[in-house]
Amino acid sequence: MGLFPTAHTIIICQLGIFRTIFKRRIYRISYYKISFGEDMKKYSKIDSLPTGHASDKIVQGCLVLEGGAFRGVYGEGACDGLMEADLNFESTIGISAGALNGISYLSGQIGRTGRINLGSRLDKNYVGFRPWRKTGSVIGFDYLFGPLSAAEPLDEKAFFNPERRFFVAATHCETGKLAIFEKNEKGSDIKYIYRAISASASMPFVSKMVEIDGQHYLDGGCCTKVPYQWALDQGYKKIIVIRTRPKDYRKKLSFMATNIPKLFYKKFPDFAEQLSNSNQHYNDDCDRMNQLEKEGRIFVIAPSQPVTVGRLETDMEKLGALYEMGLNDARHAIEGIKEYLSRDE
Repeated sequence: MGLFPTAHTIIICQLGIFRTIFKRRIYRISYYKISFGEDMKKYSKIDSLPTGHASDKIVQGCLVLEGGAFRGVYGEGACDGLMEADLNFESTIGISAGALNGISYLSGQIGRTGRINLGSRLDKNYVGFRPWRKTGSVIGFDYLFGPLSAAEPLDEKAFFNPERRFFVAATHCETGKLAIFEKNEKGSDIKYIYRAISASASMPFVSKMVEIDGQHYLDGGCCTKVPYQWALDQGYKKIIVIRTRPKDYRKKLSFMATNIPKLFYKKFPDFAEQLSNSNQHYNDDCDRMNQLEKEGRIFVIAPSQPVTVGRLETDMEKLGALYEMGLNDARHAIEGIKEYLSRDE
């Protein structure tokens, strides 16, 4: 059960984490809100997304990208807003959807990730039962990095620019600790960093563990949802954090959320313990980030309005609106970011 969620796995709990009963053709995944019958539909204003290539200017500091599955479209818009303003940071670290957003941010391709997700979210080969049946994950990463990306190929030369560093954070299942992968660890091997991103974005309960060099990994958010502390520990003086939830949002704590991971991942007790406490850790991190921002230590871009988009949202207009919010919030924050960057420590 720990490595690969089987077809007959049944978990009935308050969260509605995962229930599939194939014999009766009942498909119910209420927590992640997976849809099996959506028509292929795009965001109506997809043609108005910004285009172009970021400049070669590199800014000192670290950009931290929160995940959140398809709430990550907020981060896609925010990253595009930064690129428009020539705010191309020397280092970027992303978790889950944040790591996916970091790809096009590093390559400098404005609007690319937005066009992929706002154009292909409802592609059945990308999200849902079909990739889950084929690969054990509700996200078809091979399809994402293959056919979907082929329509607007990644600028690998820009992505592998040695002057810019890119880190991907996943959760190591054997230890429950944060694992960091860097883009140039194995030279210019795009498949290696794609594999690391797949691990970072593989949601627990509905995805099999991703194996890299004999070790098993899952969503980096199981360990820490916003890796700002890593950036602080690395000694970065200027840290920009892109959130995917408003600053006042906090996760609910429940008996089921705390105990189900210990049953589901009992063969990986350290991972289960980390996942069980992840909501409390997230709330503590939110409080800490708010304090660090008040002290002028970090700068945070976060949704200016409540976010009603689900983790695997199927409403393309809601997703498009969230992207636009991220883009506009970033544009409005540019002057504040420049002032923050200009301050002496």
